[in-house]
Formats: sequence, C-alpha cells, structure tokens
Amino acid sequence: MKQIFLESHNIKNPYFGFGQFNYHLIKALYSINDPEFEFTLHAKDFSKLKDEFGSHFKYKKYKSITRYPLFRIAKRYDLWHSLNQNIKIEPRHKIPYVMTVHDIHFIDEKGDDESKQRFINKLNRCSAIIYISKFVQQHTREHFKIPKVPEYVIYNGNTILNSELPETHKPSFLPIRNYLYSIGEFTERKNFGSLVKMLAYLPDYDLILSGNSDKPYYKELLTLIAELNLTNRVHITGKVSDEDKKFYIKNCTAFVFPSLREGFGIPPIEAMTFGKPVFMSNNTSLPEIGGRDAFYWDHYDPEYMAQIFLAGMEKSNNDPDFSKRVKNHANSFNWNETARNYLAVYKKVL
Repeated sequence: MKQIFLESHNIKNPYFGFGQFNYHLIKALYSINDPEFEFTLHAKDFSKLKDEFGSHFKYKKYKSITRYPLFRIAKRYDLWHSLNQNIKIEPRHKIPYVMTVHDIHFIDEKGDDESKQRFINKLNRCSAIIYISKFVQQHTREHFKIPKVPEYVIYNGNTILNSELPETHKPSFLPIRNYLYSIGEFTERKNFGSLVKMLAYLPDYDLILSGNSDKPYYKELLTLIAELNLTNRVHITGKVSDEDKKFYIKNCTAFVFPSLREGFGIPPIEAMTFGKPVFMSNNTSLPEIGGRDAFYWDHYDPEYMAQIFLAGMEKSNNDPDFSKRVKNHANSFNWNETARNYLAVYKKVL
C-alpha cells in the first residue's frame, strides 16, 4: 500500500476556498476508499477530522516550525501532494511530488517576490502539476517556465451536494424584498463595489453580501453604500453557515459574481445547483466554469451591468428549460469524479 502525504493544513479555514477544496477532496477520497493508497492528513487540529473519518486516514499534527528547511518533515512518503501553490511546508527529501495550482494571483501584487520564488521552487520539485482550470494552466504557462513533467486539468467539484433545506431554517437576517446575492472575501478582487453601484439602477431589488469582512475593503464598501444612499438596501451578513448560504441562494432572485480574478469560482456553481440565474465577469476562468447558460459582464459600468441583468432575467424567465439546464451543469462538477482523477494522477506518478 502506497503512503501519500496530503499537505492539507489549510483545512482549518472552512470559509475560504482552500479550506473547502481540502475538505471536499479528502471527503471524496474517503468515500472512494482506494485500497492502493493510505493517506496521511496534515492539520493543526484533527479532532473533527477523526470524528468524521476515524482511522481511515493517518494524521500528522501541523507545526509552524516545519516551514523552515532545517525542520522539514523527514519521513519518506511514497508521494507528497501539496494541495495549493502557496504552502510553505515542504518535504525534507526529494520524493515524488504533486502540486495543485489554484491561481497565481500573486503575480499581480507588486513586491511579492517571495511568493514568486516559492512557487518556482515548488514547480521545480514537481513530478506532476494539476491545475483547477484551463485558464490557470494557460496563465501559469504565460508567466513561468514549466518543467517537463505531466500536466493535468482537474475541475473542482460542487460543494453543495444536497440543495434541500429544512423549511424551518431561518438565518438571523431575513430579507423582505427581492434580492441579489453574492458571497466571498471582502477584497478588491471580489469587486463587490460594482454591485453596489449597479443597485442604484435596480430600484426593485436589494443586495445581500456574505463573507469575511475583516478587510480594509469592507470599510471602503460601507463608505460607497452611504454615499449612494443605499444603506437600507445593501445587507452585509458577515460569515454564514452552510445552511444560511443555502437559504440565501435558494431564495434570491439571482446570484451575482463580478470577481476580477478567479482560478475556478465555486459560488456560481453552487447557485446553479438551485437553478438560479448567474451573472458574472467575463474574464479569467469564469466563462470556462459558468458555461453557456450564465450571463456575463464585459465591463463594470453600473448602468450597463443593470441592463445585462435585466435582459438576462427576461431571457431566463421566458425559457422553461433554463432552470433544468443550469442544474445539470452544476451537477457535472462532482467531487467523487474529481477525486478519481486525482487518484489516477497518483498512480501515473508512482
């Protein structure tokens, strides 16, 4: 039985993309239960993982000191999988090594030479490279010299496996008007400000935003909301539970996602699970992931965005098969299929 180390310590952040990726990939590997492999999970606190997965996995406690070369993990696993491109934890020895690349947003950040060099070092370790979208593969090739190793594109799965929600479930904030919904970290990259400006041209709708709001951009957003006199129509919930997220998606008029850069973009797929119209940016990976039944903004002029929204709503409302098609599209992103593709890569490397 081959021993595989999953560098998975970002699972500690369940509200962020890396945490979601780690958890759902691990859960799918558990479900498949391939007898050829035994996995070791790397986490700071694995009590919840043990509660869910028991002795199916081995566990190694994350210690921050192992980020430094002298204290790197010395065990010679048959394969090491770095579950994202930003991880500082590396094996001490040269062993078969796979890396999943989610994005290279750091190339747009001036002065972030440390991340660039770390990424180059990780590339040069690789026995195989996995990208979460064709866009990420293309973008990486444009900016870095890729070693002559196998490359694969493996899409993430849909994190909402069950769209059912108890009728009695109610979040702390209950909308009373028709609303648009979005979720994500409150950073410039998510571009929530464009939605606030668009809302001024859509008087019949409110806007609900969820996500981590402990960023400077959050204060900028509050200032913009006040300047446009939209305080009573823009509702910010902060982080939400999975049940609350389902509630807001299920009951929204449409899901809106004007992100400037995405390696994949799971939230629009989650919204499609409920058959919702999805409006998002026509850039980076989003057209690849959203497919032909999403609606796209080519730029962020607020009046133009409102026009695209109204036209898209009219089109979706007049198409009796629309909801079924977008649900089928969402269901094509399956974590078990994702995990099987990862297992196939492990077998090829070994």
